[in-house]
Amino acid sequence: MNNSPTDGREEDEPSYIDYETFIAPDFSPTSFANTLVLSTNNPNDTPLDLSTPLSRVLFDIQEIDSHIDLLTTRSALPLLNHTREQTEASGRIVGEIDGQIKSLNDSYKQLEKEVIQKHAEADEVKQVASRLWETLRLGRAVGRCLHLGRQLEIQHSELAPGTKKEDHRTLVRCAHTILSLREILEHKGHGEEGQGLDRVDAIRSLQDVITKPIEKSLKETSERIIREFSMGSASGTSTFAQSEETKARTISALVTLYLLSPTALAKGQKWTPEWMLQALENYLRTQLQSSITSLRDSLAALPRLERTLAEVAARCQNIVALEMVLESTKVPAHPLLPGLATEKGLGNFLQPLLAHLETGSLPSYFWRTMASNLSPRVQDLINRGGVSARTLRTNRDSVGAGIRECVVRGSQPPSAMAKAKGGKAAGWDREVAVMVGSVVGNLGR
Repeated sequence: MNNSPTDGREEDEPSYIDYETFIAPDFSPTSFANTLVLSTNNPNDTPLDLSTPLSRVLFDIQEIDSHIDLLTTRSALPLLNHTREQTEASGRIVGEIDGQIKSLNDSYKQLEKEVIQKHAEADEVKQVASRLWETLRLGRAVGRCLHLGRQLEIQHSELAPGTKKEDHRTLVRCAHTILSLREILEHKGHGEEGQGLDRVDAIRSLQDVITKPIEKSLKETSERIIREFSMGSASGTSTFAQSEETKARTISALVTLYLLSPTALAKGQKWTPEWMLQALENYLRTQLQSSITSLRDSLAALPRLERTLAEVAARCQNIVALEMVLESTKVPAHPLLPGLATEKGLGNFLQPLLAHLETGSLPSYFWRTMASNLSPRVQDLINRGGVSARTLRTNRDSVGAGIRECVVRGSQPPSAMAKAKGGKAAGWDREVAVMVGSVVGNLGR
């Protein structure tokens, strides 16, 4: 191995160890050992002599150890001085840091006192204020509901049987008051006026004791007014004033049922004035059932037929009058359903009823429905035979003429409303043919 000067040695102290080889980045112990063995042995010798290279390595290690010892001895004082300086510097740094840490802790405590604690107090005050505001909002909503409940109670008292004169307009006023209550109670979302009201005992009592019973009473009263709708007897003796009073009462009942019809719908379901349509349909059904029953009985006893046909015509005239009232009554604005009155098919009260019954007019619906129900009853009467069947066959022409006259007269408006109808009378040939056919057509020869 080549001798070279070493780092840390003086220039007059050469070393035979090649330090450059050992500190080279690509130094490999395996390659170095192989080179050392080959340099001290003949490759053809068997076995190889490893004692010489081993001694060489041991000498090199001893030399390096001696060199380290020499360097340590010579540099002990500078190393100790350097260590002392580092220790003193570290002490000074620690002293400075301790002061800074203490100052930082003091600042944090001051900050905690001035900000964090005050923030916690402010947050507590905020929660208290929020709860007070919620209580105030709930109290206002409860107060408004109770006020509306009291107002509804007073309004409904005007409809009591003991009052001097029943004011039908009170029905509409009560309906609007109930809608105001509904508007509050049905809006239960976060931040809405009705939020939390369902948990208040006073509101539950208000609904159970006042709102629901009065709403039921209004519905029953309105249905009764529609059920009793009549513009006069068969003789047409109803005066114009009486007709106007009946019309006004009926309109109030219709508006009440329209407004109070349920508004809670399933998703995608279209709203309809359910209660109003039910009341009108029940009225038509009652008129039809009475007419069908009386006409069936009269066909079995012809002397009563003329009077029965007059009654049936009067019932149909009432239906014509009802149609006129419905057609002339515009749909009112619904507080809970804004924009509903502008929808197609809701211009007046007649349009939704015709759509519900799937017909073009109420008189046509009356005659056609009665004819379809009367036909099997006439067949049954003829099939039973007897005097009634023979008499009916014998007088088929007069019966047909009477029914024809009944349909024509019944399809005209009552005398008290004839001027209001105006225009040309509609033709009822189809209805006449259907009615005559339902009776005469089933008599046979």
